[in-house]
Parts: sequence; structure tokens; C-alpha cells
Amino acid sequence: MNARVQGKVALVTGGAKGIGAASVRLLAAEGAQVLISDLDVVAGEALAAEIGSAVAFIRHDVSDEGEWRQVIAHVRERYGLLDILVNNAGILIGGCIEQTSLADWHTVMRVNADSVFLGCREGIALMKERGGSIINLSSVAALAGRDDYLAYSASKGAVAALSRSVAVFCRRRKYRIRCNTLHPDGVLTDMTRGGLPEGVDPGRLTIDSDPMNRMCRPEDVASSVLFLASDEARAINGVELRVDSGQMVMGI
Repeated sequence: MNARVQGKVALVTGGAKGIGAASVRLLAAEGAQVLISDLDVVAGEALAAEIGSAVAFIRHDVSDEGEWRQVIAHVRERYGLLDILVNNAGILIGGCIEQTSLADWHTVMRVNADSVFLGCREGIALMKERGGSIINLSSVAALAGRDDYLAYSASKGAVAALSRSVAVFCRRRKYRIRCNTLHPDGVLTDMTRGGLPEGVDPGRLTIDSDPMNRMCRPEDVASSVLFLASDEARAINGVELRVDSGQMVMGI
């Protein structure tokens, strides 16, 4: 059986850890050449070295317009094309409407939403001749009210709305670029571990131990990234795919 993304070139932002790292590993294992972009140079270079020649790393501030242009130019020079763009980089800052500062709001929006706008805009310029798949990481927080993560929820809602518009834009222009969003619920990563109460065993919160738990593993989300990146999903465009073990339909 052929590898599912054999011969494709992928860029994964925030690819040094968590969902990004799991996606990098899986895409590379299924035949893609993968470029990790991240601010964490140590973790990014270590992951690239661990996987081998199929993976490379570049330092990248995803909120910076100039750096996006540099990264896409690097992809063009090194690989000549881009088939898969995974806009995964993101941050989490808690706070309700009464507690969230304008500075925190702007920070979250720059990293979580502005970066996806920039990634899609710059990525399309390289992808449009051959086509490809854009996968933007949103959240179930974009679909349901979260009073404790106001800015985060708003930023992920922006990602979902942006992605629908990108899907329509590309289809109307016959670019053969698909754009979809993934909406995980709790995913056990370093970022989410930081918000857990002290003394709680993270492993006991995942669906591994109890199907009624909310948390899954980064690999569970990476499997959906791989599917949307592959030609198996060639007719799937503008979709909001929940990776939440059914939590949304039960009520957040």
C-alpha cells in the first residue's frame, strides 16, 4: 500500500511540540517532506534530527508578516512547491470578559488568528498552481461559549470563519486548494498540562482511561491532519471537523 502523502511537501507551524509534532511525525512516516516552523529552536531541531532527512526545521514567528514571506520563500527555494499547510501554532491565555486585558486580547489574536490569515495568504501564492490542502487548527471553543477563555475562543472562531472564506475563494478561482478546520476539545499537550490543577494525573483525564473523559492525545488529532492532507479527502472542503470524542453533541 502506498504511503498516504508520498511525495508531498508539508509546512507545519508550531511543529516542535504537541499536535504539531505528532502531525510532523505522521506526515513524514506517510511519505511527506516536512518543514517544521516554530519559535522553539531547541525542540524543533531535536525533532528534525530524531526523524531524519524527511524533516527540516526553520525558526518562525508566525505573527510576523515578514517572517511568513521568508518562510514561504525558503519553501520555494528548498522544495519548489507546497502541497500541505498546517496552521497549528497557537497560545492559550485564560480570562473572562471582565478580566481579559486588551494586551492579552491582542497577543492571542496575533498568534492564533493573524498567523492563520498570513499563512493562508502567503501559502496560497505558492500552492495555487499545483493545488493542495490547508488545514487550520481551530477548537470546539470556537463553536460553543467558553467564559473562561474569551480571547482564545474568539481567536479560534476567527480561524473557522477565515477558513470558510478561503475555501470559497480557492474553489471559485479553481485553484484546487482545499481549506478545512479541525476543532479538538481537550488535547493532552504541554500547553494544556499547564492549566491542570496541581496533583492531577493527566493520564487519568484522557479517553484512554475512560471514554467519558474529554481529553485525547495529540496523535488523535494528527490522524485527522493526515486524512485532510491526503488525496482521500479531495472532495472535503470548507469543513469544520470536530475531534472531541462527542463532547460537543453532549453539551460542553
